[in-house]
Amino acid sequence: MSEARQQNCTIMHVDMDAFFVAVELLERPDLIGRPVIVGSPSGRSVVLSASYEAREHGVRSAMPMSRAQRLSPHAVIIEPHQYKYHRMSEKVMEIFRNITPEVEQLSVDEAFLDVSGSIRRLGQPLEIGALIRQTIRSELGITATVGIASSKFVAKIASTHAKPDGLLLIPLERTVEFLHTLPVGALWGVGAKTRDILARLGIHTVADLAHTPQQTLHRVLGSAGDHVYRLAWGIDDRKVTPERLEKSIGAEETFATDVSDTAQLQRELLRLAHRTAVRLRASGMQCRGVALKLRYADFTTLSRSRRLAEPADSAHQLYAAAVAQLAGLGERPMPVRLIGLRAEQLEPTAGAGQQLTIDGTEDNWRTAEEVLDKVNLKFGRGGVMPAALLPPAQRGIRPGRNQASTGGAGGETGLAVGGRQDSETGRKDDGTG
Repeated sequence: MSEARQQNCTIMHVDMDAFFVAVELLERPDLIGRPVIVGSPSGRSVVLSASYEAREHGVRSAMPMSRAQRLSPHAVIIEPHQYKYHRMSEKVMEIFRNITPEVEQLSVDEAFLDVSGSIRRLGQPLEIGALIRQTIRSELGITATVGIASSKFVAKIASTHAKPDGLLLIPLERTVEFLHTLPVGALWGVGAKTRDILARLGIHTVADLAHTPQQTLHRVLGSAGDHVYRLAWGIDDRKVTPERLEKSIGAEETFATDVSDTAQLQRELLRLAHRTAVRLRASGMQCRGVALKLRYADFTTLSRSRRLAEPADSAHQLYAAAVAQLAGLGERPMPVRLIGLRAEQLEPTAGAGQQLTIDGTEDNWRTAEEVLDKVNLKFGRGGVMPAALLPPAQRGIRPGRNQASTGGAGGETGLAVGGRQDSETGRKDDGTG
């Protein structure tokens, strides 16, 4: 493609291909070419990632695992290892930032890049896109797809069309022509409900929508109608924004069977508090608020938030706040299907002051958890964990013995060596990852 046709096409969307699966296959090359699903095999878990061979059978991310197993009964199921994916993500983002400082990370496996300042050094956009893919393949052993366009929206669509392991540039003068070949669901903001509303108006493609009066779209969709109308004509003036600040970090767990036992809920909150605190510290962030989420057996969902007296990034503090909120709910009307913990009101840790207790207790907890981070990063998650998360036999609890907890944070958070290889196995992580 001529340099002239690449002018103004300096926005890239780079997306790893089946990222979680690709990372797992680095240690399981014998599974290359076979249907592979990353997720817990338990009945209520969901698919986190699927190989393209599994996708040919209809398996998709976020699909209930039970359905995925029916669609692809011979697929190999690998339980997730979140620490591996975050470690690989850091390497991917480092490669991006060696290309350009203008990197807007969207998740663990995708980002927008503005390469306008890199053209004199590295060549035209297509050359830079090819360099990114080659570097990721040679240095990390996984593949990436790159979409290039004059806007973020069109670059994202280009990468979707080029998957897997592809490269596609949409020239500025061909943008509208390209968009108008797509179904209306390709537009950001057009989900199933909006698609049904538009279908009743006879709007099925982006071209149909583009040639519908904007006033009509505004009348039926409100401000979203104005938004999709602009996208249908390729109008998206959003800039690539580096250092995208996360609004919250958290994790949640859907139980295999509904849970009524308070002690079990508290232990799960402890596990979630440690997962969330690890991610806070890795991101250089701390939080001023903690939210508790419960979903009951009838799918009724409630959330409660609490502002902390001081910003925090330790599991000890997150756990104490979440357990207090759980106790504050009083008697629960029915068993719990899902529980979640989320750190909110984030701010950078660097340079932030923190009021410590007189005896230094909070500082001691944070120091211990930082050591835990380093040990688990080197030897794998689960080498060191809170004693309360060990199986009952390893905690010296005999079957049938009363395991009720007082709900305090102290006795629940002592550390122990051993346990499962990966404390995050089989649990859905709903954060930026």
